[in-house]
Amino acid sequence: MRRIFLSLFLLIGLAACAAEPVWAPDEEVARAHYSTGGPPMITLMTMINTRSGNGGHAALLVSGSERLLFDPAGSFKHPRLPERNDVVYGMTDAAVDFYIDYHSRETWRVIKQDLVVSPEVAEMALAAIKEYGAVPKAFCTNAITTILKDLPGFESIHVTMFPTAAQEAFAKLPGVVTSEYHDNDPDNNGYLLARGI
Repeated sequence: MRRIFLSLFLLIGLAACAAEPVWAPDEEVARAHYSTGGPPMITLMTMINTRSGNGGHAALLVSGSERLLFDPAGSFKHPRLPERNDVVYGMTDAAVDFYIDYHSRETWRVIKQDLVVSPEVAEMALAAIKEYGAVPKAFCTNAITTILKDLPGFESIHVTMFPTAAQEAFAKLPGVVTSEYHDNDPDNNGYLLARGI
């Protein structure tokens, strides 16, 4: 029995390693460039199941010289938002709202935690998410916390696989502003893809 369990565990582990690299063309990325003009910020978004309270996914929104979404192993796609290895470009305010609406529905709520950082930290975070590479399924929070722990001011963040653990650790950072989103959309977000940004 133990041998069967180990074999299954190895198969699942190997399947998880098969991250799918995506690389949008340079012209699409350049066309999608967006900067808020506001303060540099790092935002952790955590998707939490309304029934169990467990975290299902996490993403990192970084705003500096440009605003990018690091959506590791995420299912979010939009034809006007080019992606390079889990980094989504063109994250205007409408795109951020769309991302939140895509995840928020009857069975999921979104916790958004904003933290103003120095321009230097924002640029370090932008560089880190661009360099990280495609993330295997189920490793979203592992990737995000691996990046965060190396940023000045985020040393208290420990690497974890659990979205709610990261969300709770992020909440303890001084200056975090938290918002919560939840709606009664049906538990099927596919239809949202047809809406424009």
